[in-house]
Amino acid sequence: MIENGTNTEENATGVATPPAALYLLPVPLSDTSRPTDVLPAANADIIRGLRRFIVENVRSARRFLKRLDPAIDINALSFTVLDEHTPREDVAAMLRPLEQGEPMGVISEAGCPAVADPGADAVATAQRKGLKVVPLVGPSSLLMALMGSGFNGQSFAFNGYLPIDQAKRTAKFKEMERRITRERQTQIFIETPYRNNRLIAELCRVLPGNMLLCVASDITGERETILTRPLSSWAKATYNYDKIPTIFLLYS
Repeated sequence: MIENGTNTEENATGVATPPAALYLLPVPLSDTSRPTDVLPAANADIIRGLRRFIVENVRSARRFLKRLDPAIDINALSFTVLDEHTPREDVAAMLRPLEQGEPMGVISEAGCPAVADPGADAVATAQRKGLKVVPLVGPSSLLMALMGSGFNGQSFAFNGYLPIDQAKRTAKFKEMERRITRERQTQIFIETPYRNNRLIAELCRVLPGNMLLCVASDITGERETILTRPLSSWAKATYNYDKIPTIFLLYS
């Protein structure tokens, strides 16, 4: 079969197999979001043609694929786990099917793979080997939080998880404060969900009250809220973000 000038094949189920590449497959950010609400139909067309996947979690990947299309034969698919515990030297072997001309997909537990995600190691390996990488369109909690914050979207930094050690943690807060003041750079970070409330209280204690904090919680989910307030207001507010996936942004 030839589509759009590109040679494609059909697999045993009659679904077109996409050209050989490492496809980065976004998934919904919330279990309450239907894949069709946040993903274009073209993604599903590509996914139906894939048989090999590199995933952060097999169970959540299988659940996503079944929600995307109940007709997908999950038992006919191959899943290789790439998570935070996977040795980097093991990643190259995961891409051997792609090197032999078979397309593969990368699936994170939520959102876009390879962004604050172990899938980045697979992408880096593919790039070093000269293999084609194709990122697909889908929800990114970091960018959606930035969009809704009202903060500087031309200069921003994602800091990931903050240090656990209190001295290093406080130093990180002060570093972010300096970058906001000197560079006008939005600072974005995350916390283990069960510590979200404590983080807000800590920010209120450590940083100036006029600094702005945006809390973007359960993005695309039923409990979605994106609120920007001065820390002085957060110190008086009533809230409960514990156990809810949340993005934090600072600016002034």
